[in-house]
Amino acid sequence: MKFIETRGNDGQRPTHISFAQAILSPMSSFGGIYSPESLPSFDEAFFMSHVNSGYKTLAKDVLKAFEIDIEEKIIDEALALYDEFDDPSNPVPVVKVYDDLFVSELYHGPTRAFKDMALQPFGKVLSALAQARDEKYLILAATSGDTGPAALETFKNRDNVQVACLYPDGGTSDVQRLQMVTEDAANLKVIGIHGDFDDAQTALKSLLVSEKFRDALKEHNISLSAANSVNFGRIIFQTIYHIYSYLELVRQGAIQMGDQVYLNVPSGNFGNALGGYYALKMGLPVKQIHIASNMNNVLTKFINTGRYDLREISVIPTTSPAMDILKSSNIERVLFDLFGAERTKELMFELDNHKFYELTEAELSQVQAIFAADFCTDEEGMNYIQQAFSVGYLMCPHTATCFKAYDTCREDKTLKTIAYSTAEWTKFSPVIAKALTGDIYEHDRDALKMIADKAGISIPSQIEALFSKPVAQKTVIDKQDIESEILKFLA
Repeated sequence: MKFIETRGNDGQRPTHISFAQAILSPMSSFGGIYSPESLPSFDEAFFMSHVNSGYKTLAKDVLKAFEIDIEEKIIDEALALYDEFDDPSNPVPVVKVYDDLFVSELYHGPTRAFKDMALQPFGKVLSALAQARDEKYLILAATSGDTGPAALETFKNRDNVQVACLYPDGGTSDVQRLQMVTEDAANLKVIGIHGDFDDAQTALKSLLVSEKFRDALKEHNISLSAANSVNFGRIIFQTIYHIYSYLELVRQGAIQMGDQVYLNVPSGNFGNALGGYYALKMGLPVKQIHIASNMNNVLTKFINTGRYDLREISVIPTTSPAMDILKSSNIERVLFDLFGAERTKELMFELDNHKFYELTEAELSQVQAIFAADFCTDEEGMNYIQQAFSVGYLMCPHTATCFKAYDTCREDKTLKTIAYSTAEWTKFSPVIAKALTGDIYEHDRDALKMIADKAGISIPSQIEALFSKPVAQKTVIDKQDIESEILKFLA
């Protein structure tokens, strides 16, 4: 399978590249990104053949269908990392909350967030490619809270790879911050910036296309890649858990093979939703994908009106900080798939330069045939947390946004909904504690203990250990100093 450019070709790059090339160099002409030229097609026989498959078996067959140019041995070693999740036989539990609402729990990996599902195998693959080519890579990551810890975890101490991770200082939960700043591997650099996630992501994209920065890296014999979902190496692994979750409903007897379902995704940068979109396009019986946002509801407005408008707005800090994002990178891949490279280039140029674009009425109809959207306020989210806990389900504030979309976006209420839980409750304990008791907890440790006691569960060892680890990464800078700070790290 070959990969092509979302904004067309500038005549300076190859028109088609392999999966390995797309992983190693994820940015394309005119500031675009790479998408598959075509998608594999899965029929009911494929899904039936995997009703009783384990996660790794399903994942390997999906990857084979993409015909990626990665050695089988490397794929096997990458997928074996799922054996380190809470339950190797079921790394993605799907839990029934209501009769027609099931939650796919994507957070049972080492950093307790859904980014582990893609970044654990991705890190192994990229590092293996770098070693096979005898090349060194700098991996850039910008995080709103979950990508950073997962990227640092997967790449720490790997050969031929160094990582620079950007996060908004004060814009993550305490646990997310501790997961980053306590990392002490020599090949990792964590950089807090004065700004929000969009500032961090904009800086990352600027560095990825900067010839000046690339020339500086060449002096160290280092090439450049990224761990954010601009890299299709992330997205390909995110398609798999949508298929697995559907098959889990079949296994549980909640649906029959071929029944349609709703997918309900808390969306920030749209990578999780894009994985569901590709799964739908490849043949998964999905009626519609519901996009749940918080008060940073640009995506809701876009899907409901066709207007992507960043003019005169700024990020609003919320209780679901990993979704405090305005410019969602993976919308571009949907635009490209629906409307082609020329139109995508036109729309993204308008957004990059004027902070606004608008779809035609016909284009909006195409989007709305696939997606519906709503947003959830902090207060509503706390109510949903409390309601779910009353029926025995404990969830994070990002997952709570899905419950709002579940209430408002379904047209056919006879269908089941799969909602995606992107983070464990431990990462946002003060918010959850307030939702459950009304009390304000200033320290995460106190909130964690209260919730664990109230729910009759234990705090995972990965989280408990954070509070006794020394802070190894203390850098916090202005965003204009990011490039020089990274070069200083490499030197």
